[in-house]
Amino acid sequence: MVYTILIIVLLIILLAVSGITRFGFRQITQMKLQTSDGLFGFMEQMGVYSREKFHALVKREARVTSRDGLLLHGYVLEPHPDSKRWMIIVHGYTASLEVAAQFIGMFEDKGFNILLIDQRRHGRSEGSYTTYGYQEKYDIETWVKWVTDHYGEDITIGLHGQSLGGGTVLEYLSIAHPSVKFVIADCPYSDLTELIRHQMTVLNKVPAFPFMPLIDQQLERKAGFRLAQVSPIKAVRSSSLPVLFIHGSEDTYVPTHMSEDMYAVKPGPKDLLIVRGAVHANAYGVDPKGYTDKVQHFIDEVLRAAPTPETYHTESETSALTHSR
Repeated sequence: MVYTILIIVLLIILLAVSGITRFGFRQITQMKLQTSDGLFGFMEQMGVYSREKFHALVKREARVTSRDGLLLHGYVLEPHPDSKRWMIIVHGYTASLEVAAQFIGMFEDKGFNILLIDQRRHGRSEGSYTTYGYQEKYDIETWVKWVTDHYGEDITIGLHGQSLGGGTVLEYLSIAHPSVKFVIADCPYSDLTELIRHQMTVLNKVPAFPFMPLIDQQLERKAGFRLAQVSPIKAVRSSSLPVLFIHGSEDTYVPTHMSEDMYAVKPGPKDLLIVRGAVHANAYGVDPKGYTDKVQHFIDEVLRAAPTPETYHTESETSALTHSR
């Protein structure tokens, strides 16, 4: 009787461990995606963007094929057809390119044309698993090639990514094309192992052992990568490209210190904006003016330090050039 009870208890424990592991794997790689209505509702509630504004955009579809055969979707906006400046804006986990539209204005004002993209498995792009930059950095590489193929190698490209998008554009630093001149990373994670440990143990009160090793095995078996293979701080530490880190001071989902840690080890041009009172992925909503001012100042400094052929100047830049004479 005792042995029977022990066997039953053991089976219950094994089933619980297996269930938690499967749930954790799905939450990391296949969490339910947000709808466009939900994303617009969030932005409208924050007062940063609206569905009417998005639908009124003059845009056209673009599609590329990833290096592993997925069809990826994006929208191209050319408010400045003669400009050599391009901005690729990358959304976060469970979102889609609609949420990235809130950032269009700050770049359009600086003379940038815009490419909004749906990350793999999100929006209208194909894919089964999110890999946190392990595969997504090559998707960015594919999009950068699309832009340079269509608009020339002499263009200036900037990358803006939020949350998952922030981690993705930082991972891309390790393979960056010469046309990419700067990166803006909003609430990015510095290391996937540390992020998952934090979210499991601090946010969900689940012990790291044995679940993290078991989840890691499933990640490798099903999604083709390990936690240790995603560590944006390593790419940051080895890159001289200018990076602006942005984070909310009250972010508990991706801890604020992750941006501070990356800023501390980043060589070369860098800047850091901590938005007081902002939680995860709402720094722009809390302080749109401060966010915009920091981003635009950063762009001005980067492009002033590394001039490239331009055929377009914003009104403020033209004025500055005139006053400098």
